[in-house]
Amino acid sequence: MVYYAVDSVLIYAVTMTETNAAKTLLIVGHAPSVNTRRLRDAVTTAARDSADEAIVRISAQSPLDTMPGDVMTASAIILGTTENLGYMSGALKDFFDRCYYQCLEQTQGLPYCLYIRAGHDGTATRRGVETIVTGLRWRAVQDPLVCRGEWDESFIEQVAEIGSAMAVGLEAGIF
Repeated sequence: MVYYAVDSVLIYAVTMTETNAAKTLLIVGHAPSVNTRRLRDAVTTAARDSADEAIVRISAQSPLDTMPGDVMTASAIILGTTENLGYMSGALKDFFDRCYYQCLEQTQGLPYCLYIRAGHDGTATRRGVETIVTGLRWRAVQDPLVCRGEWDESFIEQVAEIGSAMAVGLEAGIF
């Protein structure tokens, strides 16, 4: 890919190759409890362990700390939320409220994954997030993972698989 830069009146071309263009996997996970922190940590650790850090940079943060610029510079995003009163967490909703319009035209086609920690069935939570990301025109790379019911240690491994798959996919140029 060739980019043009202007220096006073002189115009010159700079060539970027896929090997020197680092990608960023942004993990935006709401983690209000010990177990949800374990989920966010598992997805983050698996992503870091699965990809070459020179090719894929992993950035994990709270929805409340994530700004539109973080999303606009991301190559892919993993969203994590709890089910709160049959909807996504207030923190993730706040993230979307702050970022939606600034990201709308800039992030179309952004690959994303979603995991939900649901005490019940997670259906309305999933629908709420999917409605927003559909408006953003983001591209789901797999069905959402809904960790339903009572806490199960297998949730850790399931969420880790998402982090690993997304990081490897970015590194391989699949996404």
